[in-house]
Amino acid sequence: MIAETRTQSFARDGLRFRVAEWGPRDGPVVVLLHGFPETSSSFEAVGRGLAEAGCRVLAPDQRGYSPQARPTDRRAYRRAELVADVIAIAEQAGAGRFHLAGHDWGAAVAWAVAMEYPDRVRTLTSLSIPHPAAFRRAALSSGQGLRSWYMAFLQIPGLPEALIRTRNWRSFRRSLLRTGLPAVFADRYIEHLQEPGALQGAIAWYRGMRPFADSRPVRVTVPTLLIWGDRDAYVHPKGVHGTAQLVSGPYRLEVLRGVSHWIPEEVPHRVVELMRAHLSSAHAG
Repeated sequence: MIAETRTQSFARDGLRFRVAEWGPRDGPVVVLLHGFPETSSSFEAVGRGLAEAGCRVLAPDQRGYSPQARPTDRRAYRRAELVADVIAIAEQAGAGRFHLAGHDWGAAVAWAVAMEYPDRVRTLTSLSIPHPAAFRRAALSSGQGLRSWYMAFLQIPGLPEALIRTRNWRSFRRSLLRTGLPAVFADRYIEHLQEPGALQGAIAWYRGMRPFADSRPVRVTVPTLLIWGDRDAYVHPKGVHGTAQLVSGPYRLEVLRGVSHWIPEEVPHRVVELMRAHLSSAHAG
């Protein structure tokens, strides 16, 4: 039986966030956080798969992406605000503790939530992104710096938005396809980014980051699963393999051969399989 998609919303500090929900309302809560330039739809197949296992799955369109949650100040995209959004959605769902997973920027936020609120997070699953401190170390000592060149480019006021929109978004679309994103998702995300304020909101995540403050070597104590594709064009393996020393709780690294950065879109059934086992082992413990 295919899990029905329900659309919910939650509010925080005058912003209202759109949330996709699957599964029984009394099941263990799993929060899924998308990245750039994705929306909650990136996790649709994963959400349905986890719902079939009895979980209540919540996937918000995060700030900058939800139509009624697009602040323009870059300080509104600081890590503290992004973390507080996750805690707010869990509290409004009535979840004292919850499972947490994220991809790309969503994974960076998930790591931060697990570091700051370990008593609230049952398990952490990071798709593609290593621990922030391992990522920064890799950026300073490997090819990660070159793979992350776009992060500096996106800091320039106005220019990234203009270049992304050029030629009716065709160059941007090609770059997404070239790195492995299936065309159906590339078209879906580009259509979403054409909504008023959406592109600026998505880029604001990069403008709000603080590379040193956001990458402190705080050990993660909750059960953690890191899933990485070895064809990831954005994430160097050094940071991935350096994550183990920053997790003191139960930890597993799963390397997916032949898989790109876009794990939830490309191999959702594999993600569901790995997450089901991860969540079950935490409950068993």
